[in-house]
Amino acid sequence: MKKILLLCAGLIIMFNAKAQFPGMGGGQKATVTGRITAVILDSLTKQPIDYATVSLAKVKDGKAINGGVTDEKGKIVLQNVAPDEYKLSIGFIGYKTKTVIIKTTPEKPDYNLGSISVSPTSNTLNEVNIIGQKAVVENKIDRLVYNAEADATNAGGDATDVMRKVPMLSVDINGNVQLRGSSVRVLINGKPSGTMANSVADALKMLPADQIKSVEVITNPSAKYDAEGSGGIINIITKKSNAEGVSGSVNATAGTRQNAGAFNLTAKTGRFSVNTALGTQLAYPQESRVVFLNEITKNNVTTSVLQDGTSDWKREAYNGSLGLDYDFNAYNNISTNAKYTRFYNGGPGNSGFFTNNVKSGNIESSTDMSNGNLDWNMDYKLTTKKQGEEFSISGQLTAGKNTNEFINDYKSLIVGMPDSYTASSNVGENKEYTAQTDYVYPFSKTVTFEAGGKAIFRNIQSQYDTGLNQDFDYDQNVGAAYSTIAFNLTKKIQFKGGVRAEYTAINFSNSKNDYFNLFPSAILSQTINGKTTLKLAYNRRVQRPSLAYLNPFLNKSNISFDFQGNPDLAPELSDNMEFGYSTYIKGSIINASVFYRSTKNIIEAINKNDLSSGKILSTFENVGTTQSYGFNLFTSYNPTPKWTLMSNIALNTYEINSREDIKGMNEGTFLNYNFFMRSANSFKGGWNLEFFGVVNSPRYTYQSKTEPMFFYGGAVKKDIFKKQGTIGLNVLNPFKRDLHIETVTQGDNNYQSQNIYYPLRSFGLNFSYKFGKLKFTEKKKIKNDDIKQDQNQQGGQGGMGQGK
Repeated sequence: MKKILLLCAGLIIMFNAKAQFPGMGGGQKATVTGRITAVILDSLTKQPIDYATVSLAKVKDGKAINGGVTDEKGKIVLQNVAPDEYKLSIGFIGYKTKTVIIKTTPEKPDYNLGSISVSPTSNTLNEVNIIGQKAVVENKIDRLVYNAEADATNAGGDATDVMRKVPMLSVDINGNVQLRGSSVRVLINGKPSGTMANSVADALKMLPADQIKSVEVITNPSAKYDAEGSGGIINIITKKSNAEGVSGSVNATAGTRQNAGAFNLTAKTGRFSVNTALGTQLAYPQESRVVFLNEITKNNVTTSVLQDGTSDWKREAYNGSLGLDYDFNAYNNISTNAKYTRFYNGGPGNSGFFTNNVKSGNIESSTDMSNGNLDWNMDYKLTTKKQGEEFSISGQLTAGKNTNEFINDYKSLIVGMPDSYTASSNVGENKEYTAQTDYVYPFSKTVTFEAGGKAIFRNIQSQYDTGLNQDFDYDQNVGAAYSTIAFNLTKKIQFKGGVRAEYTAINFSNSKNDYFNLFPSAILSQTINGKTTLKLAYNRRVQRPSLAYLNPFLNKSNISFDFQGNPDLAPELSDNMEFGYSTYIKGSIINASVFYRSTKNIIEAINKNDLSSGKILSTFENVGTTQSYGFNLFTSYNPTPKWTLMSNIALNTYEINSREDIKGMNEGTFLNYNFFMRSANSFKGGWNLEFFGVVNSPRYTYQSKTEPMFFYGGAVKKDIFKKQGTIGLNVLNPFKRDLHIETVTQGDNNYQSQNIYYPLRSFGLNFSYKFGKLKFTEKKKIKNDDIKQDQNQQGGQGGMGQGK
């Protein structure tokens, strides 16, 4: 690892020296150049104006020396500007031309103009509809973007609540996320989180909704991305800013279900900026009822065990981050970011224990599941005078520790049957080191080449307090290289394709498992009349099991059945094809797609009979091969300029060709569906009213079926302090306290039913305030997208906390 860090440092010094002193060896003095940055906004709506024309001319002779058009965020960056006095002119059809005089010097070659407002011409003012609100959903060429900050119903919730309203996603009651019926890789700001590697559901509950800016759904990632995620990639963008001066926001929520707080602050002066964020989630202990029924058959004799009780679980989550960014000059940038998260989930429980319909005892239980995780990264980026050329090198360290402790105190009610007391603790540690480099070279305006390499070194350790020689030490190292090329086949047809090679070396318990994979990807996109897009895409993906799947720790926190990971799991491999259609019709959006996916070595939870204990053992296996066909339709319609209706329906089939040695209850083809509906109104005086509803169909695995779920809620919000702040009230499932979810699992000579009565109803009062001047930028980060995340929480299998 030291050699890698030294190599990275050497490369940074070399490229930095070359960029700052391009005449090294020639003795010539380098000419200092800088960049001019601005964001162009509509003066009435305060919305960004894309494709606005910006030109830069010298004041002394009027000679134009640079120019361009703004991007979809209204941003323009003019590179390679020598120190001088300039006139910046902004023009766009329907707007008055605006001119700004600026001056750069060798000491300060960069000039950030911030936001510049341009006014509509007089003959168009009557046609302007002042909405003042960003679209909740945006359809882009390679992804769908859900702008969470524009949805008032998210206030006071966590990331799980946000994910339930993202088009194409389905979220179960535990917070496990699927895209088109398959697992996905979840990133935060384009990079992985160590907490996600342990449990996606827990990680999402740690992140307050008020810190989320948007969620990107990427169904067809290119070869540049790590190949992880059968269904694709979900990228959560948190709120950040890179504004001159000081800016930030404060959010707070008090409610019947949970309390939340979030604070974001940015300070920037010259070329140096600092970003920091703090957040917390405190969920009240609420009584949940959980009923487990387990039946196991041995020698034609069936024994049933019923556990019926309640738990008072609570959740506490804290997170903090600090980011630094510095531009050496117009070509060299270095940034670093560190984030720490801490999560606690657990509490006491009481239940009755019944054997063959006769009460045999009572159980008092206590469960403590906590984890802490640190993510730290360093990124260096070098650009050149050639527009679009870029080289970057990055390093990342992830260190996490999670603890799973439980106590079960069983008091027998049957004469002659002894009491029992069970306690255990398992500590898992995950360390990950990553080095990555990427290079982008534009041969022309329409042809771009990308290439890069990556190395990931992982070590997973799991330690037990049982005194037995059961400690688990697992090494997984991944080396990868990729290249892509994008070009126009015609004026309206674009192509992007590439291939990624990944070599994986696994070592644990004196066993080795090395394998090599190639992951091709290709996408064709055609634009028709500037409003309609057709897309045809193919890619191959992989999902490697993470600690929650691999950990062989025998979890006996539930007295009715045991849970254990499987270190012998093989990775999933999937091939995906998609045809997509999107169009804009008089302000309305229609996005439709059909897809096919074939997955080998699919990983699912299964139940076995443990003859040594006489109980059911829940674990993971590569159960077989699946094929899935699906359809997705998203629509957005504005009946009036201030009223938006949107809906999303997703369908996919589930069918598995299983191994002969694993018995399941679901042989055949089944249909999964997800439906989402939202209505949002804006009124005079800064009032906003929103409603939403989500329907999830029954969910199937080879051995189980989970009954359908329905969520609904609403929010009312009022702008205050001259639109710098808001205050609002939101509600979730107001007419019923509990959400009843039933899951039935049937294996070989065993049967299990699980009924959860989850207290979902909540009311919350929220407040937010923004100060300073906010302008968002994105930084390139490392993306470790190669680990299958826990879709069934290990800790949630035990105790009486299921569903919390």
